[in-house]
Amino acid sequence: MTDALVSLVPLYGGWILMIVTFLSCLALPVPSSFLMLAGGAFAASGDLGLGTAVLSAYGGAVAGDQSGYLIGNKGGAPLVSRLGRHPKGAETLLRATDLVTRRGGIAVFLTRWLFSPLGPYVNFIGGAMGLSWHRFTVGSLSGEAVWVSLYTGLGFLFAAQIVEVAQIATDLAGLLAAAAVAGVLGMQLFRTRPDQTPGD
Repeated sequence: MTDALVSLVPLYGGWILMIVTFLSCLALPVPSSFLMLAGGAFAASGDLGLGTAVLSAYGGAVAGDQSGYLIGNKGGAPLVSRLGRHPKGAETLLRATDLVTRRGGIAVFLTRWLFSPLGPYVNFIGGAMGLSWHRFTVGSLSGEAVWVSLYTGLGFLFAAQIVEVAQIATDLAGLLAAAAVAGVLGMQLFRTRPDQTPGD
């Protein structure tokens, strides 16, 4: 699927980037980060305007965030329950809920680009938990600016090494996601640890 989508970028330009980033923010399995790298690479070769690539990807990502927030806001507790029944959903939901509870708008910002696998779930949870729309939107706008600029910029600068850059970015994202899991689980264990007396 990735190769087919990449081949459409020079033909349909920003529309493909917009659609793919929109869908990725709703937790659909599309190669949004790789497509942004490809968009930057096509911009470097002159097949696509860099401004078009950046603005299209950014617009799609922000629209996807807002849609996810609205879905969560309207779906509420029943939506959260359904997400928790999905394979691996309960663990992801726990992490997303914990981040939103503890960090609010900062969680939205960080999960756009640093802990991006949690991003779509934070969109849903933010809406379901009643996180302020203003705080959510500020986190979304700023975080997506980092995400889109980072990937399209890397694609533009390292167009000849796009596959290698994509692999490094994937490995790094996996490492950061694993670190987020360990941190959240550690906090949960700390919170549930029985109180100990000084003599224990």
